[in-house]
Amino acid sequence: MLVLYKPHIDFITNHAVDPDMRRYAVAQEGARHYIDIDHYGQYPFNALPRKWDDARVKFSSDSLQDHGIVPWWVQTMLYRLTGAFKEKNQVKILKLSAEIGHYIADAHVPLHANSNHNGQYTNQQGIHGFWESRVPELLADKEWDFFIGNADYIKDPGNFIWQRVLESAAAADTVLRYEKELSEQFPPDQKFSFENRNGIVVRQYSAAFTKAYDLKLKGMVERRMRMAIYSVASFWYTAWVNAGQPDLTKLSNKEFSADDLKEFENLSNNWKNSKIIGREHEE
Repeated sequence: MLVLYKPHIDFITNHAVDPDMRRYAVAQEGARHYIDIDHYGQYPFNALPRKWDDARVKFSSDSLQDHGIVPWWVQTMLYRLTGAFKEKNQVKILKLSAEIGHYIADAHVPLHANSNHNGQYTNQQGIHGFWESRVPELLADKEWDFFIGNADYIKDPGNFIWQRVLESAAAADTVLRYEKELSEQFPPDQKFSFENRNGIVVRQYSAAFTKAYDLKLKGMVERRMRMAIYSVASFWYTAWVNAGQPDLTKLSNKEFSADDLKEFENLSNNWKNSKIIGREHEE
């Protein structure tokens, strides 16, 4: 599949954030990024049916939307990506590949599977972005390994993504508890520092606190990122196989249309000039 994805890695990288931008324009978008699975009881949350139709009958579509639908939405996106491969439509394949990658990655983040998603109930506001952005920003390039080997065919995509969500949910308590425990050991002037970003001085978790947190988590962030990479690659591969393994050197519709480019422009403008609709996107 390298013949398709490697030449277009810049497009996929740049447009993997499109689902986040869409949260500034589409009310339904936010729920596709998370699931507050603790709303449904205790691990492994057997009160929540894994199949969408069963869950909808039990809780209603509106209630499910209120608490997030990421494991179901990933399966919807897989269906769409498979269709794009069947059509041999390169533009659709690339757009959908970038976007499904975003949703799959979100499912691997522990605080995307917990109602206390930004520590708002435990006086830990900002922990979401700390785990998701600050830790990898400081450590990934220098210390982490993202070579994960070959992708695999996923025989049961629904079960696969639910297992990743359950792993995230199980880790959420540790993410929150360890930050609180470590905060008791660091005075505020050592927990936070000020850094210059694009000419603006911002308050940020200090390098010392960040490294101590990663050490306490025993590399959890790197492990979840590695699993996310493997999962994204395996979903791409599964969509291609389920589509009949079309020849990726003979795809059609290779140029983005004026409508495609306008869509990208509108997403960017909404992100820059509008307010997010629904749950805040934690920084």
